[in-house]
Amino acid sequence: MKHMVEIRNLTKTYFTKRALNNINLNIEEGKVVGILGPNGSGKTTLIKILTGLLRQSKGEVLIDGHKVGTYTKSIVSYLPDRNFLYTWMTVKDAFMFYKDFYRDFDEGKFKELLDFMQLEMDMKIRTLSKGMHEKLNLALVLSRNAKLYVLDEPIAGVDPVARDQILDAIINNYNEKSSMLITTHLVRDMENIFDDVVFLKNGEIVLEGNAEVLREEKGKRIDEIYKEIFVV
Repeated sequence: MKHMVEIRNLTKTYFTKRALNNINLNIEEGKVVGILGPNGSGKTTLIKILTGLLRQSKGEVLIDGHKVGTYTKSIVSYLPDRNFLYTWMTVKDAFMFYKDFYRDFDEGKFKELLDFMQLEMDMKIRTLSKGMHEKLNLALVLSRNAKLYVLDEPIAGVDPVARDQILDAIINNYNEKSSMLITTHLVRDMENIFDDVVFLKNGEIVLEGNAEVLREEKGKRIDEIYKEIFVV
């Protein structure tokens, strides 16, 4: 199977601190991969390198066979862990911004997601709740016909109802010809959507593999394995 992402000997250093230490990882086409670990484990550093927001100190990253650059930025749809829309915008303004900026933006898909998320075009960004912000951001990101979707903590800080809607949107609108990488520390809520999981601790991969195989081998849920690794 084709590797959508190839990471070889990836290291990122901030002055004397090593945020990522010699990571090697392949992400297959068509897979939903969970990057799991607590805050400070290196998750956000990893995805910022994949999305071109940071440069690695050492190693190589290939996305769809290309080094991170103009091409890869055109095929990666990124959901950051904070709101990225201007507060003066309406939902329609955000829609027009994405439509104008991204060639692969699917207008019909966005409108379907908007209905599913119970959002309306005339809503103002500054009046949206945390959960509504997350749902709008996700609708925009999933409406691109990208090859790689990178979602950074997509359900952090939202209420259970919004959480369920976000998970349903991810499941129902995922393109099997693309790959999806999701960082989270809320493992129990998300583990059922992962094909593969990667556990990051102190900038190193301590365990990785197919989620179902790991459950069978260890006789535990993925969130139980997470606690075993990270809870001292």
